[in-house]
Amino acid sequence: MYTDTERCVRAVRSKDARFDGWFFTAVLTTRIYCRPSCPAVPPKAENMTFYPSAAACQQAGFRACKRCRPDTSPGSPEWNARADTVARAMRLIQDGVVDREGVPGLAGRLGYSARQIERQLLAELGAGPLALARAQRAQTARVLIETTALPMAEVAFAAGFASIRAFNGTVREVFALSPSELRTRAARRGRKGGGARGDEAPAPGVISLRLPFRAPLNPDNLFGHLAATAVPGVEEWRDGAYRRTLSLPYGHGIVALSPRPDHIACRLSLTDPRDLTFAISACRRMLDLDADPVAVDEQLRSDPLLAPLVDKAPGRRVPRTVDAAEFAVRAVLGQQVSTAAARTHAARLVTAYGVPVDDPEGGLTHLFPTTGALASLDPEALAMPRSRRTTLTTLVGALADGSLRLGTDSDWDEARARLTALPGFGPWTVEVIAMRALGDPDAFLPGDLGVRRSAAGLGLPATPAALTARAAGWRPWRAYAVQYLWATEDHAINHLPA
Repeated sequence: MYTDTERCVRAVRSKDARFDGWFFTAVLTTRIYCRPSCPAVPPKAENMTFYPSAAACQQAGFRACKRCRPDTSPGSPEWNARADTVARAMRLIQDGVVDREGVPGLAGRLGYSARQIERQLLAELGAGPLALARAQRAQTARVLIETTALPMAEVAFAAGFASIRAFNGTVREVFALSPSELRTRAARRGRKGGGARGDEAPAPGVISLRLPFRAPLNPDNLFGHLAATAVPGVEEWRDGAYRRTLSLPYGHGIVALSPRPDHIACRLSLTDPRDLTFAISACRRMLDLDADPVAVDEQLRSDPLLAPLVDKAPGRRVPRTVDAAEFAVRAVLGQQVSTAAARTHAARLVTAYGVPVDDPEGGLTHLFPTTGALASLDPEALAMPRSRRTTLTTLVGALADGSLRLGTDSDWDEARARLTALPGFGPWTVEVIAMRALGDPDAFLPGDLGVRRSAAGLGLPATPAALTARAAGWRPWRAYAVQYLWATEDHAINHLPA
């Protein structure tokens, strides 16, 4: 979009927040860059230039606006709606892969050379993987500076910087303030606002922050689904927040996520602060916060039978997961059983194979078992039909030995093909994994009983083949259409817990 100058200028002049994250406005006279909805007086059109990423702005010598804080914009919805190499690379960079494994590690995961990845990212985003990772490090550093009391040296290394000098130089260059000045300004804002930038002052060792999203966001089915299907010991709904344990690259953590009118309040407790970037990315992906609900709902409203559902409760998101392998295991456990039975099966695996954790603020007890731990499970101990035991153990074996890879770097079509080849994996299981674990916005469940029931009630075709044909007009957002169809039923997944 950033190449359409006229459209970008209109968005800036109207201060349209829907375009935050789609592009960034760089002001030639002041050398700052802003989000489209910046509250400052818009500059003259001839003084504006546009970039596809914050990293490209920084690389061109612009600093972040102190008023609109463009570095805190929601991420571009393109990276979650696409499955090409650039989109997969961006999802991995958001997960901190470049900081942990370098550009060769990023390229290796994608099956390309480092030079090819660099060329593709430069062509589309105006910045290479190192510049994109640097911009993300700067934002992570800012979060740690403003929301924790960590010494600056610890902040530097937790954010992924190789040296204190690089940390200080990057923060000054990007924000035009020293790290100490950023912390002082944040403390001053907190005193004026009566607290931290999160909704309540963080306890020692807890990072409190706000996760932005594009409005509207309907929290009912999003948090209702996560709470209704919560695995005891791993997830819970407590005091108005969805809480769960997280397995992270350097350690583990616990997150509490609470819906607010203009943000998601996030409280993170991490055993290693270097996991902050990954944890934030995982939470945003689970809650589908980078989606563009206006584009989704506009497309679905084109069907006159879906339009009333969209108008009644716009902004529905697809509830996803923080761990694709975990969700795949849970999808098999949930085959042809009730939600309560699926939770029971998962809880037994958690108790037997999960790593115990301490949770001073609630009732969480374990991390969900890794596929390596589940590889040693005794199938005879599973209280399920023999065919489903085979399905589960085959899946776990494929995930453990690497012959099946599910994650942010997965090629959606290839993952579908590999899942379909496993015993016991029919269209429903494959598509629900594609929808909620892989993040494919066009995944569709025409054979799902709830979808078919809702479709029939609306006057839509109720057979899978006919419904799939009708749903061609909903593409590429059929996963969101499923959420609207499910929402017609009176089920716990559709209601925000009390």
